[in-house]
Amino acid sequence: MNARHVPQPTAIEVRGARVHNLRDLDVDVPLHRVVGIAGVSGSGKSSLAMGVLYAEGSRRYIEALSTYTRRRMSQAPRADVDEVTHVPAALALRQRPGVPGVRSTFGTSTELLNVLRLMFSRLGSHLCPNGHRQDPTIDVAAEVPFSCPECGEQVHAPGAEQLAFNAEGACPRCEGLGIVRTVDDATLVPDPTKTLDGGAVVPWNMFGFNVQPDIVREFGVRTDVPWQDLAGWERDVVLDGPEEKKHITVTSKKGLHELDFTFRNARLTVTEELRRADTEKRLSRVSRFLHESVCPDCEGTRLSPAARSPQIAGIDLAAATAKTLEDLIAWTAGIIDPLPEDLRPMATALVDQLREMADRLTRLGLGYLALDRAGSSLSTGERQRVQLARAVRNRTTGVLYVLDEPSIGLHPSNIDGLLALVEDLLADGNSVVLVDHDVQVLRAVDHLIEIGPGSGRDGGQVVATGSVEEIAASPTSSLGGFLDGREGVLVRERASDEEVFSFGRLHLRTTPVHTVHALDLEIPRGRLTAVTGVSGSGKTTMVLESLVPALTAGLDGSSVPAHVEHLEGEGISRVHRIDATPIGLNVRSTVATYSGVMDDLRRAFARTEDARERDLRLGDFSYNTGSLRCPRCEGTGQVSLDVQFLPDIDIDCPDCGGTRYAPEADEITRPRADSPTGISLPHLMTLTTREALEAAGDIAAVRRRLQALVDLGLGYLTLGEDTPALSGGEAQRLKLAGQIDRRQDEALFVFDEPSVGLHPRDVRTLLDVLDRLVDRGATVIVIEHDLDMIANSDHVIDMGPGGGVDGGRIVATGTPARIAADEAGVTGRYLRAHLG
Repeated sequence: MNARHVPQPTAIEVRGARVHNLRDLDVDVPLHRVVGIAGVSGSGKSSLAMGVLYAEGSRRYIEALSTYTRRRMSQAPRADVDEVTHVPAALALRQRPGVPGVRSTFGTSTELLNVLRLMFSRLGSHLCPNGHRQDPTIDVAAEVPFSCPECGEQVHAPGAEQLAFNAEGACPRCEGLGIVRTVDDATLVPDPTKTLDGGAVVPWNMFGFNVQPDIVREFGVRTDVPWQDLAGWERDVVLDGPEEKKHITVTSKKGLHELDFTFRNARLTVTEELRRADTEKRLSRVSRFLHESVCPDCEGTRLSPAARSPQIAGIDLAAATAKTLEDLIAWTAGIIDPLPEDLRPMATALVDQLREMADRLTRLGLGYLALDRAGSSLSTGERQRVQLARAVRNRTTGVLYVLDEPSIGLHPSNIDGLLALVEDLLADGNSVVLVDHDVQVLRAVDHLIEIGPGSGRDGGQVVATGSVEEIAASPTSSLGGFLDGREGVLVRERASDEEVFSFGRLHLRTTPVHTVHALDLEIPRGRLTAVTGVSGSGKTTMVLESLVPALTAGLDGSSVPAHVEHLEGEGISRVHRIDATPIGLNVRSTVATYSGVMDDLRRAFARTEDARERDLRLGDFSYNTGSLRCPRCEGTGQVSLDVQFLPDIDIDCPDCGGTRYAPEADEITRPRADSPTGISLPHLMTLTTREALEAAGDIAAVRRRLQALVDLGLGYLTLGEDTPALSGGEAQRLKLAGQIDRRQDEALFVFDEPSVGLHPRDVRTLLDVLDRLVDRGATVIVIEHDLDMIANSDHVIDMGPGGGVDGGRIVATGTPARIAADEAGVTGRYLRAHLG
């Protein structure tokens, strides 16, 4: 056929979108451009990006596959929209990638370790069974056994899987974890003046083995004598006695019972509980009795001796993975030339692949990370950039990439690297839609769509659309003033240099840990302190791995981190760590239940005349277990429709309309506070917190709780809204609802990137919330990159100057003005420009 020019679509056309709070929204999203979607928190940004564009793009691609394949894939449900045309196949990068498990490392999550293991398997020098080292050979690369020239033994070089710490290459002692846990005897009996009958052995009491003193008595151990007065052999029995069955007499409310029980010593109680710890809560309870240390056999490398035997350029796999990404790339320069000529093509291909993968990561500012860094220790921003680099590496074309808050965890100096990768996606022929609030990011997009004007029911409309210049000039835009700098920066009164420490100080001194040097810092009491610095500079280590656990150690009995040398934190009796993790695990957790309003409302409705006539009590009004819950959806408000080879479709329950209650619940009413008419509990659950405050504000406890939500800028959330679906910013503010009006002189609040997902106007609301906490005496620390948040702080601690081995120091401290004037820190340069 002759080549023909066929006009190509220039935009995705969305018509009549009704996902979540979108109100029959019509919008055109340009293709082959970087399109930003902005708006206040709860306005519907993610509903358009994830709920419409990504959902339809991914669903239509999957529906093009065979029925057999589709049944084995997780699929997005069909979006509630009249029409979406010209939408490409879509990939999404979520706002908050999950925290990986203990077996994940930076090397495994980036898949760099796969290439590195292949290199050591194919290009390395290996040992024969008698320990003679063999030069690299094409026979190894071709997986052909050969004879050792020194002893004649057959050499079987390990495959890549035999070098994996998650498979055959795992250290036998730690099973590939790099750490071993042993029982700390000192924690088993913390009070030696107690007797066994008096609860001396803490794990016996904590884990429900109260009968153990009766059993150990059968061994001849005295249980009515203080632990410190027991003989050595008696203590040995308690700590490490045999699992023998003993016949004992147990007293209960029903009398005496003679039973056979097996003795479980104190150490075994802990190790058995550790084996059964299948949740974070259970693991934290048992962890207080354990001492965690580096595995002595593998020295923390996770690898078996066999997996550490191959070498390339004089080092083994463990040494290679201990290198930072930048050092690893430098090391690969000396790999190829020393190899036999017939091995060099393979070596070149593997090295090129490793470098190409690493290049994306270094451009995103992750070159300071070592491949053996535990995945769980990576920050949210680091995890998201790993995800982004993997997406770019695929070199797709014609794909719609939907990025949800890609600026999370990025210092202003790292934004340029992010934008460069987005340009790479565009250059390969893709389209990019990004939901973001960072003005530096939004100024760089080709096209902006602003959703609003408000949140919840007050949002869901296109407020303005066009170029950055057009949005900045639009009279309907709430973002325009921030794009062109018309909006001011400072919104709260800050403490001066002279008065910032007038309420006292926290003093922390540490020894080196990870890539963080020894630190000596002071944090002002009763002030707002921002901890800043580029990614990997040590912010998380200093605050969340040093200060917070050191302070909580004295409150919950846990141990102080070994690297904490000194702490002065007298007067702090409560430590609140507020992050943006979702609240609850399923739709049964709602704004009403989490805020405590639900209990107050159920109590009020149980006291009504209608309830008394029907003999209904408090428990009947629970939508989880009560008699009034909807029998069809069992109180979830949703039913799932099985459409076989298509994804299940969740819809509002047709019986209760999503209210979670049976029709009889509508018959029990109480007078509205704002009118003489009655209102039912199911109806109240459909109201926003602001509307519910007016309708049920005559109940003092309800009024207090709902007013706190309104004051936190959450007046648009409905009482029945599922908390797991809330944005990160909404989740953080909801967690504060019970704290905002209490005296907080003895409280420390630590926020990890509280500006995540927040429009600049929402950042002002957040600053007002933090200001109220400070006014009530709280000491507030924010780990933050947002320049508005930093500029409005009383005190700044800037870490750096770089990340990894180039960071880990405190480069500047003081008021924002002092930081802006300091030439040493990277943050100061951006803050200086931001403050004008």
